[in-house]
Amino acid sequence: MPIPGTPSRAELAEHLVRTRIAGDVATPRENNLSHYRKLANGDRGFWLGLELGDRWSDEQDVLAVMAERVGVNDDPEHRYGQDTIDPELTISALERMAGRLRKAADGGQRVLFATGHPGGLLDVHRATAAALRDAGCEIVVIPEGLTTEEGYVQQFADVSVLEHGASLWHTHSGEPMKAILTGLEREGRPLPDLVVADHGWAGYAAQHGVDSVGYADCNDPALFLAESEGTLQVAVPLDDHVVSPRYYDPMTAYLLTEAGLK
Repeated sequence: MPIPGTPSRAELAEHLVRTRIAGDVATPRENNLSHYRKLANGDRGFWLGLELGDRWSDEQDVLAVMAERVGVNDDPEHRYGQDTIDPELTISALERMAGRLRKAADGGQRVLFATGHPGGLLDVHRATAAALRDAGCEIVVIPEGLTTEEGYVQQFADVSVLEHGASLWHTHSGEPMKAILTGLEREGRPLPDLVVADHGWAGYAAQHGVDSVGYADCNDPALFLAESEGTLQVAVPLDDHVVSPRYYDPMTAYLLTEAGLK
């Protein structure tokens, strides 16, 4: 630890399980089911910037999608204890994301990066942004002076984040992405060709019609539902805040290598 260079698929799978990015993850089953229920009951705080309407009002339908796309236990009677993310599903989603990054690089596209989980994923996004810039992409610079009710929308190391009280904040809200896209339109600037993000940043962009890929935990079902409907292009299942952000480095190396960016 860390794995030197780029891991093979098998090495990455073993690493994801060992670091609990996938496999037996820290998020308990009861937390997962509670979030699925709240989403199904129309709690917009769990919609992650998407407009789900009444299409997912049955929590068993939500569980079925999460079992298929994330690898959580598909037994509705399993109510407490351990839950899982299938590392093979994580890696397959990384490979799909890599395909979209490769398209962005080949076309010299405008790409916007953002995270609602800066404590875990900020450097994953930063490294991906740097690789795409080196490949000829334009990394979108956000307008200045953007705010939401939660705080200021800022950009650090090419990644948009929410800042409050001189700290970077964890947020599920789609409002920061709404502020960015609205700000770009107000300035007469084109919207991104691609958003690479997580949480409501990815969800709102996808709902707004921007090509979007993102990362999501097993207790955040909205992005996986959006992928199943074709609104979001790729949702990568992982624990989005493990013990050390360095644990994500082999995953990032694998992603960039698959995309032809490393």
